[in-house]
Amino acid sequence: MLVGREAELHTLVSAVTAAPAVILLEGEAGVGKTRLVTEMLRSQELAGRAVLVGQCQQLREPFPYGVLLDALRTAGDHLSPGTLGPETGALRPYLPEVTALPPAPEPLGDPRAERHRLFRAIRALLRALDGALLVVEDVHWADDGSRELLRLLMADPPPSLAVLITYRGEERPGGLPLGGAFRPAPGVASALIHLDPLGTDEVRRLACVLLGEQPVSLEFAVKLHERTAGIPFVVEETLRTVHTADDELLDELEVPVLLREAMAQRLAGLPLPARRLADAAAVLGVPADVELLAEVAALLPERAVPALARLADGAVLLEQDGGRYDFRHTLARQAVYRSVAGPDRRALHLRCVRVLSRREPKPLLALAEHSRLAGAVTEWVHYGEAAADRAAEVGDPATATRLLRRLLDEPALARHDVDRLAVKFSQGASNGLAQHEVAAALERLLSDHRLSESCRGEVRLGLGMLLIRQYGGIAAGRMEIAQACDELAERPALALKAKSVLALPFVGSASVAEHLRWMAEVDTEVAASTDRLVRTTMLASTTGSRLHLGDPVAWAQIDQLPATVGSPAEQRQLARAHCNLADACAWTGHFDRAQGFLRSGIQLAADCGAPFVVGTARATQAHLDWLTGEWTGLEERCTRLLDEYRDLVPVAGELSLVLGSLAVARGEWDSATARFAEAGVGDPDNAIAPVALAAFGGTVRMLLARDQIAEAIGAADRGLALLRQKNVWSWAGELVPPAVDAYCRAGRQRAAAEALDQLHRALTDRDAPHARAALAEAAGILAQHQSSPAAAVERLDDARRRYERLPAPYPAALVTERLLGLRPDDPERYAALAEEFERLGAARDGARCRHVLRVGGAVTPSRRGRRGYGNELSPRERDVARLVAAGRTNREIAEVLFLSRRTVEQHVAGVLRKLGARSRAELHENPPDA
Repeated sequence: MLVGREAELHTLVSAVTAAPAVILLEGEAGVGKTRLVTEMLRSQELAGRAVLVGQCQQLREPFPYGVLLDALRTAGDHLSPGTLGPETGALRPYLPEVTALPPAPEPLGDPRAERHRLFRAIRALLRALDGALLVVEDVHWADDGSRELLRLLMADPPPSLAVLITYRGEERPGGLPLGGAFRPAPGVASALIHLDPLGTDEVRRLACVLLGEQPVSLEFAVKLHERTAGIPFVVEETLRTVHTADDELLDELEVPVLLREAMAQRLAGLPLPARRLADAAAVLGVPADVELLAEVAALLPERAVPALARLADGAVLLEQDGGRYDFRHTLARQAVYRSVAGPDRRALHLRCVRVLSRREPKPLLALAEHSRLAGAVTEWVHYGEAAADRAAEVGDPATATRLLRRLLDEPALARHDVDRLAVKFSQGASNGLAQHEVAAALERLLSDHRLSESCRGEVRLGLGMLLIRQYGGIAAGRMEIAQACDELAERPALALKAKSVLALPFVGSASVAEHLRWMAEVDTEVAASTDRLVRTTMLASTTGSRLHLGDPVAWAQIDQLPATVGSPAEQRQLARAHCNLADACAWTGHFDRAQGFLRSGIQLAADCGAPFVVGTARATQAHLDWLTGEWTGLEERCTRLLDEYRDLVPVAGELSLVLGSLAVARGEWDSATARFAEAGVGDPDNAIAPVALAAFGGTVRMLLARDQIAEAIGAADRGLALLRQKNVWSWAGELVPPAVDAYCRAGRQRAAAEALDQLHRALTDRDAPHARAALAEAAGILAQHQSSPAAAVERLDDARRRYERLPAPYPAALVTERLLGLRPDDPERYAALAEEFERLGAARDGARCRHVLRVGGAVTPSRRGRRGYGNELSPRERDVARLVAAGRTNREIAEVLFLSRRTVEQHVAGVLRKLGARSRAELHENPPDA
């Protein structure tokens, strides 16, 4: 009988039947997650549906996607002939049981490309299973590949699929159930169900059921709840021991080792062979067949079989699929494990090593763990390193990193082992989930006396590479990399890699002169190199860097990139080169070329399996969409990407910039402030420089829109100080015009003229179309404030044309609005401009234009006539709904949209009525779709 979970069961059944749906079921060990899932699967609502169940194991071998593939083994029972596309053939080697799969395609020869194809095949198979439910239990033990695949499936599941995962909150990798954040796509039902321990009344009901309807007093229930913490499994195990609702028996059980004592009592009456078999099962830690259990327990098969039967009869071990046996629950295994004496435990772990080492393929991770627990250091190092190597090869960096870190903590490790393992650890450290823990481990390594000087530089380089990708770590990371350059003097290939990172002009706040010094050293060494991979790797960094600087030489350097590649590694570097060039083109104003490099870069990255490169390219695409006015769905896309890449500063900063810029255009000041802080305004020394400069520009625009002139001046001063410190004026496009406007509005025209003159001189020999358009705009703003309308019109007209050629429609529209203020009233053009702002999604700017029309008394009837929206929200109501959902008051909404408070009140009432919301708070909790 399921006790105390009626509400959770109802929620769970409702959620899984509302496909597409994603459901997360969280709870501590023993709280009843599996029990609830079992009851859910028995419900009538799921009758006839394809249910695919995968179970993650604690001591798993590195096999990415293994739990997903296990779940799909029964898919063939639910498939109709001819329903599978050819792409699902990639699953045939993994799922021989599914006979409906088409033939397997030819191998691609690259693990990353194979992974991409496998992802597509799994998604296609799930799409073919109409109305399927995918259940993956104990996701906290899943491999990185399975977690990544689950994130992709749950972010945008096939239309008829429901995905349910269970996990222990206290064991989530990186603090997240899937190792990384995800956000379901619009239209996907989602639910998070947290199972808490039972209360006293529920424990009393459960005790009554388990004791065969014996009367259970409140006093007994209270004491039982105290001793079991309300965890159903512990309640059950306790009552299996005491057999009756006797307070005195409960008093005799020790707390908090209650479960261990209960299991010890259950095992005490068993014959010695059964006890030895139970001990072997506890030490093995994974489901095992009778042959393996007998070998570890050192029992002959004729003695092991009846002993196993006794364990099964007593529900100590349960038979699973495939004739394997395991404990009823992890807590039960732990209780038996702890009851084994220390010397006996070590001896059993050593037997596990000997037995498992004879199996093929060798379970390397299990061998490593048993060797460690047996105290066999030589075997622990051998198997641990081999398991880490295998994990890295198959794309499970978290397991590799964890193993290497634990090996390096071994005090008996020899110096040559420390060097070798430290280098491997530093090379793969940046790919794991627990980035900050890895950084701390690398710092400890650098102070380890066992580490030789020859390896110290490589470890330091790995630490620096890790730090520059973390919030607050760029300055420290650059210092570590610079020191590594000195330590790597006798290892020129690694030193060159370090120098190429220090040459990147956009990382941190160092002056461009320092970057150019490193770039010159890289250029010299690249020119002398005949290694194609080295040349492509270095050109991927330096060519984009020169383009960022607006250096015309960069275009000739691009021609040095190979048109074809000879290896997957070279293709990954070429993909990085194209994506870096796209990023540089976006920042300097070559938007069309940026799109071209993005297309080729993403294609190259997808073909060879370079997910990090794809991630940076997606951020560049988002920034480019902001610049070119492609704002439809941009906020939602950036939010999803930010959840996925939040720990990577180069990606997260750019996405935060786009979100902050969109918020300014809509008048969402609090959101804009927070996003710009994340983009680098709060800590420019540890930011991506062009991102921080643009964020300063967005901050100045926002403060000017709120008439906070003094604050705008402060932001302009800080932004220009960073720009002058970096001395890369090709990045000035989003900062200088609002800064000049702020200075002029504060009467500081000299400061405005100085910034303008410095930009003009800096762009003399630079190829930076965006900055040149900004120069013309800023010159027009200054002329306007200097009461030179003719000069202002000339320069602003030039700026508008330049923005339109980029194309950059939003700044072009802002310049057009400024021009209309200098020319005789033209209501038709103001109305058209308002429509242009609203088409882009710049609600506040459009409202400002319409406010100018209203104040001037102009009436501009729509050429299309006024449409009725019925029960749909009108464009203005959508703006109001979004601001209400953001927590803005009617007064604040009126200021943002240039409306009267009375008009806002009417709009709010209409929004609540049309959306069926009873209050503003309800709208805040459930905001409408954008």
